[in-house]
Amino acid sequence: MQCVAMLVVAVNRMKQSLSRRGYELRDEQLCGQILDSIAKDATAHTGANNASQNPKVFHRSDSIRQCTVCDSTQRHIVCKSGTKKLQAILLKGGDDEHKVSFKMSRYVPSTWTYCQSQIVRLSIKDNLHISCSKQSHEPVLNVEECALDLSQIRSDGDLNRFLFYKRTQGKCLTTFESVNCSGWFISTSSMFENQTVEMCHKGATCRLTSFQINEA
Repeated sequence: MQCVAMLVVAVNRMKQSLSRRGYELRDEQLCGQILDSIAKDATAHTGANNASQNPKVFHRSDSIRQCTVCDSTQRHIVCKSGTKKLQAILLKGGDDEHKVSFKMSRYVPSTWTYCQSQIVRLSIKDNLHISCSKQSHEPVLNVEECALDLSQIRSDGDLNRFLFYKRTQGKCLTTFESVNCSGWFISTSSMFENQTVEMCHKGATCRLTSFQINEA
């Protein structure tokens, strides 16, 4: 039944595409186009199923890095006094004590896979961590207290909200993409000062997603 549904979708899609372009194909050409469309749909469907059926387990390694973070305009990440909100602020000389000192813990998957990124957790204190989870259908960045054991985290589990894909761009710029909410990145405002650090979708305007990591 699923195959029939895929065939119907492919035929309808092909008809709409051809009618928009004003093209007419012979029967054998049309058949080839339909088969190509079905193959693409089947590949996408299989990939989605494999991702959900083969969850990974991430294990915390011994690699822990103490660091501070600033965005590409040199605004440092600070914690707003009396709250658990992070802000991006351009600090003046002598204000270094306001910088948040992050503890960056690295995780490795249980089975080796080629990946151009590292998987990390960002903590402010031992039980205070950066997280990304959906609220009202949109990913939100939080500073969350958690005393649970985080030595092992499943890619499809609730605790994956504490994990981020860390990717290096060029020599010194780094992005942090949420493991829990794919395609959403830690970001700062590109227009306004003293704004909160938030999640944004890839390619969002008026947001900066590249950061410099400095040893604390």
